[in-house]
Amino acid sequence: MNKILSPREVVKEALAFRRPPYVPWAFRFTKEAREKLERHFGTTDLAPFLGDHLVELGSGIGFFNQEGEHLYRDVFGVLWDRSIDKDIGNVTGTVLPEPTLSGYRFPDPLDQRFFVNIPEKLARHGECYRVFCIGFSLFERAWTLRGLENLYTDFIENPEFVHELLDAIADYDIAQTRRALEFDIDAVYFGDDWGQQKGLLIGRELWMEFVYPRLKRMYGTVKAAGKQVFIHSCGDVDELFGDLTGIGVNVFNPFQPEVMDVRALMTEWHGRLAFWGGVSTQQTMPYGTVSDVREETRRMIAAGRNGGYILSPSHALEGDVPLENMLALIEEARSQPGVGLA
Repeated sequence: MNKILSPREVVKEALAFRRPPYVPWAFRFTKEAREKLERHFGTTDLAPFLGDHLVELGSGIGFFNQEGEHLYRDVFGVLWDRSIDKDIGNVTGTVLPEPTLSGYRFPDPLDQRFFVNIPEKLARHGECYRVFCIGFSLFERAWTLRGLENLYTDFIENPEFVHELLDAIADYDIAQTRRALEFDIDAVYFGDDWGQQKGLLIGRELWMEFVYPRLKRMYGTVKAAGKQVFIHSCGDVDELFGDLTGIGVNVFNPFQPEVMDVRALMTEWHGRLAFWGGVSTQQTMPYGTVSDVREETRRMIAAGRNGGYILSPSHALEGDVPLENMLALIEEARSQPGVGLA
């Protein structure tokens, strides 16, 4: 009789590019989309209905303090307005109005609020693959502090300041990563957007000069502990895959079919880079029919049969996605042959 694998073990098989008993999945939802599902299932505990194979640990961007009906301040002191975007928000004001760190004090990377709920989550979801998440981990953190236009100017006019700022952010991330690695986790996920709908935000030359050396240090900390490196970058960034795998990246998210040929890339990078995402959130999920959702989900499952893939929409599902489409996605994942019988 074949051994029944836990969701954690299924993910490990997939990330080792061995043929898993079925394609694992992990879905993300914005506040508005999640509330649709909660109303449908009559509970705020969606875990039994989703069956996600990953459990996300930590506190992502570090939102802990609400300062008004729509205002939230992150641990770096950046104020965000959620009157439109209910999950992250838009930056309000500038923490670093001048190109200097003089007078600015970085937050404590070991703040217990990032780690306090990890034991409880591991106890509840111990059968899942464990991922500690650091959001806005480098370039994004820099522009939220300095302002996007200011940072773009700094790359040219104040490069030494940018090097200093990015080194300080990387040091913060590394300290937090080392603390997270004291828990029984499987991977560290670094969120940082570098792409737009076509091409990179700052171009590969600047990315290699400013971003790459810090990523190498950050990812190296995880690899030295024998764990997996997950990264997130929206946009058309596949030109960086060779650079990223060279410094230890194992899994790429969100893997957008609107800007990449996702199934071709899965074939090209099989054995070297795994993917998490791939189901269209710009077209199929919000605007497609239930049949469209089922068809695309089945295509992605078929493409991931030989490992190297975690099924998911290419980003957190938004509130404009019909409930029926979300339910179709979940059902296709959960009805795969072998689920629960591996």
